[in-house]
Amino acid sequence: MADNRFFSVSGPFDLAELARRTGATLSDPSCAGRRVRDVAPLDSAGPEDLSFLDNRRYADVFAASGAGACVVAPEFMDRAPAGMALLLSDEPYRAYALAARAFYPEPPPVPISHPSAVIAANAVIGAGCEIGAGAVIGAGALLGARCRVGANAVVGDFVTVGDDTTIGPNASLSHCFIGSRVVIYPGARIGQPGFGFAMSKRGFTKVPQLGRVIVEDDVEIGANSTIDRGSGPDTVIGAGTMIDNLVQIGHNVRVGKYCVLVAQSGVSGSTQIGDGAVLAGQSGLAGHLTIGKGARIAGHSGVMRDVADGATVMGCPAMPIKQFFRGYATLQRLTEEKGK
Repeated sequence: MADNRFFSVSGPFDLAELARRTGATLSDPSCAGRRVRDVAPLDSAGPEDLSFLDNRRYADVFAASGAGACVVAPEFMDRAPAGMALLLSDEPYRAYALAARAFYPEPPPVPISHPSAVIAANAVIGAGCEIGAGAVIGAGALLGARCRVGANAVVGDFVTVGDDTTIGPNASLSHCFIGSRVVIYPGARIGQPGFGFAMSKRGFTKVPQLGRVIVEDDVEIGANSTIDRGSGPDTVIGAGTMIDNLVQIGHNVRVGKYCVLVAQSGVSGSTQIGDGAVLAGQSGLAGHLTIGKGARIAGHSGVMRDVADGATVMGCPAMPIKQFFRGYATLQRLTEEKGK
């Protein structure tokens, strides 16, 4: 059970309502009226809790669970303990997420501006916005309806933010247009100058960074991540993309729709990432590359060449994953033979 000092639970819900919300199917329709009061892990759930199974390695834990109800794929029905109600789904983790959101909905913003917030006279603040202590809203900035701006966050001059967007404490936004339903976590930096300078024997000459950052709808940007504004072209983050904590995105980068960038990954300037691509943790992309749609970059990989649509690469320098493992196996075999 979640700590009620930090989280407020809604409900209870009957299983028929949860099935409707999640798109799951009750294995036994006679359980439709059974009520559950919370969500919990398989190993600690009780008779009034809902849990889920999404990984077959936990099938034995599922078989011994005391949960009153569980979201599960049809293939595991026969492993369920007696008395457990089943919500069947081909995507049990997604269905569980929808159920958990029903029990723990995101609280709406409180429509108030803290007295210590600094809001420019010509800033436009939409209806129902919450502005936290010490926040700064710059001249000509525009916030859509129901936005939340955390303590000490800065929304710079002429920045535009869409409806229902959350800006976490100590985040800073400049030279950017932010879409609707975007979540920007604490400490993120969006729109700072890109890392651009001319090198010569006489030293470095900074190149003015004259572009913007465009963040489309339904994007999440993790804590302490940074997105540089373009040097001329814009830096663009496509709709639905998920960016983890501590991710660096350089100037002029274009990230497609529904991409995933995991913690400590980095994208150098002017690289283009196709829709649905995934960058695993601590992977790095060199500049001016094209990463295809649906491509997968394994963790700790260093990508120095273009990656085709749907390809999976690994290693440094990154190569097709089958080639990487063949090379690794060969090296292991040679090492073992030498050691004999």
